[in-house]
Amino acid sequence: MTQPLTTTERHDQDEGLNWARITGFTMVVAFHVAAVLLLMAPVTPPGATEEAEEVTQVVIIEPPPPPPPPPPPPPEPPKPQEIKQLAPPQPTPIPPPPEDPPVIFDTPSPVDTPAPPPAPPAPPAPQPDIGASVDISSKNMNPPKYPPAAYRQGVEGTVVLIVDVDANGNVTNVSIEKSSRNRDLDRAAMDAARKWRFNPSRVNGKPAAGRVRVPVDFTLS
Repeated sequence: MTQPLTTTERHDQDEGLNWARITGFTMVVAFHVAAVLLLMAPVTPPGATEEAEEVTQVVIIEPPPPPPPPPPPPPEPPKPQEIKQLAPPQPTPIPPPPEDPPVIFDTPSPVDTPAPPPAPPAPPAPQPDIGASVDISSKNMNPPKYPPAAYRQGVEGTVVLIVDVDANGNVTNVSIEKSSRNRDLDRAAMDAARKWRFNPSRVNGKPAAGRVRVPVDFTLS
């Protein structure tokens, strides 16, 4: 059996230096410092070399100075002045005698007489007045109808009508100037005239209202 150390021996051992423990701590601290330094160092691939930056130098070449101007030509020698020959003085010419004043005639010449103004144009000749007339085509389209009773009885006659026509050729009134002595023939002539178209009369070249006399014949042949 081992005997426990006494208090005096244990105290002596604590006072001595443990170099193995100090060396271990020192190695651990050095390892951590080296690891921190490696992390802080820049990462560069092995064998990479920094490429030298290309520097372009620009050299400004100033143009050569202009050549000096040529020297001015030497002045020309003065030319000899010409000797002018003076002509002898000429006598002053005698002025001609004054001309006679022109003679002015009071009577104008035929050339100076102004031409008479042109005569005004003659007024247009007045157009003859034309009376109203019946339109034949309209009369043929609406002929008077022969009354049946007069046709059966063989009655014939002529009715003379007076028709009033306006400026447009429309019938405004129909009256009998001469009767056929048959009431049916007179009425048939007036009914037909109201359907006819008339040519208005013309006064001074313009249409105007007028009257026209129209005979209406009733014959069996």
